[in-house]
Amino acid sequence: MKPEPAIASHPGAILAIILVSYFMILLDNSVIFTALPSLQADLRLSTGELSWVQDAYTLVFGGLLLLGARAGDLLGRRRVFVFGLMVFSIASLLIGLAPAGWWAIGGRAVQGIGAAIVAPASLSLLTASFPEGRERTRAVALYGATAGIGASLGLVIGGALAHWISWRAGFFVNVPIGAAMIALAPRFIQETGRARGRFDVFGALSATLGVGALVFGIINTADAGWNSPVTLTAVSAGVVLLIAFALIERTAAQPIMPLRLFRSRHRTGAYVARFLYLGAMIAFFFFTTQFMQEVLGFDPLQAGLGFLPMTAVNFAVAMSISRLVGRMPGSLPLLAGILLTLAGMFWLSRVGADSAYLTGVALPMILIGAGQGLAFAPLTSFGITGAPSSDAGAASGLVNTFHQVGTCLGLGIAVAAAATVPAAGSAVAHLAAQVSTALTTGSTLLLLALAVTAALILPADLAAHRTSTPREPAPAPQLDAAR
Repeated sequence: MKPEPAIASHPGAILAIILVSYFMILLDNSVIFTALPSLQADLRLSTGELSWVQDAYTLVFGGLLLLGARAGDLLGRRRVFVFGLMVFSIASLLIGLAPAGWWAIGGRAVQGIGAAIVAPASLSLLTASFPEGRERTRAVALYGATAGIGASLGLVIGGALAHWISWRAGFFVNVPIGAAMIALAPRFIQETGRARGRFDVFGALSATLGVGALVFGIINTADAGWNSPVTLTAVSAGVVLLIAFALIERTAAQPIMPLRLFRSRHRTGAYVARFLYLGAMIAFFFFTTQFMQEVLGFDPLQAGLGFLPMTAVNFAVAMSISRLVGRMPGSLPLLAGILLTLAGMFWLSRVGADSAYLTGVALPMILIGAGQGLAFAPLTSFGITGAPSSDAGAASGLVNTFHQVGTCLGLGIAVAAAATVPAAGSAVAHLAAQVSTALTTGSTLLLLALAVTAALILPADLAAHRTSTPREPAPAPQLDAAR
């Protein structure tokens, strides 16, 4: 029987430290979007270099997550958590001081290393600090809600800072926040035990290089197409390396990704659905902000505020869903959330050069925000449901790995799809057509996420609720959960 976590002596402080730290790294995953035009002009970046400002972060983040999770298990999760915050904060400072594009891209890669350490450590610290039941349900719910709200709010904050101060302010703001969390974590969070073992070096290398090659190949299609030797070589190498990774994990004595975690239909469905869902959402964020600025003529602040319909509804739904979840299996709100997101994404994909903000963007965003509020917490909960304490770090790492790899590949797929739109008419009309194509691609990913949830999570969850030992429900936060 797995041991229960010790009762946290300062649960409110622990939860606040974990959520603020997680929010900070998610913020930098999206804060850059509304600042892209300003950053490009300041550092004189080409379109390809500009995309790597985002991709360098998400690529390293996604590629190193499993290794970061394993480091927490072996070295102590609080110790690793604090170290990751230090790396992330220093990298944020360097990006804010960047004199050239290569510096900013390199800083974003280092920032991704810090995020790959903080993200899995934060979730595993949360599960270690709160015992199963009501308290963990609330804590995991807020963690899941943070994933959606952090991505949405980052666009507003990024736009406001870029408009009023500079794009650099979006990175400088991390420094005092990171310093505060580094100081508070050792005071309130207990250190976890250190497992005996060693790093799965070959597994880590094959996973990181495989994901990196696959993402690079997909991104390269935007400029060179699928028939490019570079594209074909990179994608082929990525597939071969990921197959090798799976084979290594089957025989490794202490794998960074225990394949036994995939025996649960709940967890497997949650990982795959999260991968597809985030692939769609990154396309939404990346292209909608361009549509508002380049087609509708919004400045960065207006573009950031333009996401408020989604952010407000997301927050409202995430904060009130607990009463609903307590009355039904958690898979039902998850299905409803993905379906609402799909409806909003498809509606938004119909935009054109003559679309109005209210009917073409704001109203679809309300559906997307409601869908996010319903979907993120159950996706997080199902991803760690039933995982033994010895695999807590690995399960947490997989949740964040599928989150970030979905983001990487989703952006690459959306950019590649948008690149297929022939250049015809005005630049504004061409961009609008690219946005429509990219969001249609995102709608397809959401449809696949819906199918995965219905096929894997729903049957297992309904079966669990028919037995006398129901699983921990897919959670939803209450307003007093963080107090």
